[in-house]
Amino acid sequence: MKIDESKPLTIKRWPPEDRPREKLSLKGTSALSDAELIAILIGSGTANLSAVDVSKKALQHAGNNLHELAKLSVKDLMKVKGIGEAKAITIVAALELGRRRKEADTKEKPRISSSKEAFDQLAGDLMDLTHEEFWVLLLNRAHRVIKKKRVSEGGVSGTVADPKIIFKMALEELASGIIVAHNHPSGNLSASQSDIDLTRKLKEAGKFLEIQLLDHVIICGQKYFSFADEGMM
Repeated sequence: MKIDESKPLTIKRWPPEDRPREKLSLKGTSALSDAELIAILIGSGTANLSAVDVSKKALQHAGNNLHELAKLSVKDLMKVKGIGEAKAITIVAALELGRRRKEADTKEKPRISSSKEAFDQLAGDLMDLTHEEFWVLLLNRAHRVIKKKRVSEGGVSGTVADPKIIFKMALEELASGIIVAHNHPSGNLSASQSDIDLTRKLKEAGKFLEIQLLDHVIICGQKYFSFADEGMM
């Protein structure tokens, strides 16, 4: 059979050791690029593009950044040539599994002793969102996490956090302290006046209920702002 050299080299025509599935089996996951790992997920390309080529285009669509790729919705991914709904859903599901694995509960509940540790507990829930959400960490007297809960979700520019709901959650779990957090999808790390006012309200309300507000963390991607670190508590 004569091979048309004008057409792209499909994965089936690659040497076995270079095909993503075979390469993973022979050399392990660390030997594969991000595009090759995604190619295994989507399984096939198009008539003129291999699965790896399509995966590279998906990564380019996200600035070659896996964190940005995780922010894309199914509809966003379907804008990439060669990715239909089924492939887009597969990618979104795989990235979500990776996020959940990172957050899987350990036998001993983590102890929060810094804003960085609070950020680590909440970043997976907030860093990739394109809308605002408000979360709370409920802590015992030893500052170990009892539970983390979503309080509210809103639009791109804000969400409403009701102190009554936050302290109801804390009372139900017999929490001794709380750390609240929300995200700024805009990437602006500055605390707004409404953020400052809410923090003040929560701190004052906590005094009456003997539930200490330990910090308010604003999350922007992989960065964060801590009211406690900035001396604003």
